[in-house]
Formats: sequence, structure tokens, C-alpha cells
Amino acid sequence: MENSVRMTTHTVRPATVRDAKAIARVHASVTQAIYRDVLSIDKLSGPSMDERQSYWREAIEYSEPQVQVAIEGEAMVGFVGFDRSRDKGTPSTTGEIWALCVMPEQWQHGVGTALWDAANDGLKEEGCTKVTVWVALRDERALRFFEHAGFKREMNTIRTVSIGVAKIEEIRLRRDLL
Repeated sequence: MENSVRMTTHTVRPATVRDAKAIARVHASVTQAIYRDVLSIDKLSGPSMDERQSYWREAIEYSEPQVQVAIEGEAMVGFVGFDRSRDKGTPSTTGEIWALCVMPEQWQHGVGTALWDAANDGLKEEGCTKVTVWVALRDERALRFFEHAGFKREMNTIRTVSIGVAKIEEIRLRRDLL
């Protein structure tokens, strides 16, 4: 995989440990926007910024998941984390998008597509033939994005997850890697 993919004004590249703080900031901002606007949850309790930064620093150091970032100018505008599927019983050739976050002001500007392309390439290099992603059922924007990218909903996979005090229903989507 090329180390850098150039899109209109965005560059996608592998994350470095120095990116962990910016990734944590993007992750927190996007999570709050999605759960406040899409899921109508006013206050989402979750990991602190220090905990998020520590998580992403460790993920980058150990490549679990692999992380690519989207940069515009000097600012990080999104990231994707991907690796083998964490779901029990899935073959080792199944990958998973662990997280794909794009700052809301960058939605509809090609950042998500560029990050998906980077994850797709990385998963294929790892020998994956399929990929899954878990998406909140009420996050219609994310569902449309992944369906546009060729993912199909697996209706028998709906699960409820706790995020702080909130209960969120998610569905798994799957597609072949071509």
C-alpha cells in the first residue's frame, strides 16, 4: 500500500504516535456529534480525553487496529482504524472497520471515502476477503455511507451496546473485498 494517497485537499497516511492526541480529539468530537444529533442523547459519558489518547497511542504502537489519518493542511479531519474482525466465530480472512470518524464539517467532502479506500487496501494486503463494520441503527448517515460503499446489512446481527448510561442498538454490515 502506498504510504500516502492524495485526494482533492486531503492526504491520507498511516498514523504515527504523535497523531494520538489529534485522533482522540476527532474521535471525541465525532462521537459527541453523532450521539447528540443522530441519537438525541444530550450528554454522552465515555472515556476521558486522556483515556482516548492512551488508547489510540497504544493502537498505533502495536498496529491493533491499524490506523490511517486524513489531513487537510495542518489539521486532522478524520481517521480510520481497521484490522481482523473482533467478532467471535469469524474466519481470519474477515476484516473489520473498528472506527471511521470524519469531522462533521468535512462530511460530504470525500474524506470518508478516502479513508475507506485506505482501509480497503490495507485489509486486502493483510489477506482479508471480507470486511464488516458495526453501525448504530439510528445513524442513517453512516448506514448510507457504508451501503453506498457496497456493504449490506446483516439483519440477524442487531445488538445492544452500552456507552456510559446510554443503550445503543447496532447492526453489522458486511461486504466482500474486491
